[in-house]
Amino acid sequence: MLLEKNELLKIHGGGINTGIILGISAGIVFLIGVIDGFIRPLACR
Repeated sequence: MLLEKNELLKIHGGGINTGIILGISAGIVFLIGVIDGFIRPLACR
């Protein structure tokens, strides 16, 4: 069964929004780690 052109235009994907949210979250976690490393540096064991 083939989809008509009108049906194809109604399809919406959600992968891009999820990727943007994950990228922003990863950036925030990275910045928190960098700031934490400057504020209270821990010596290597």
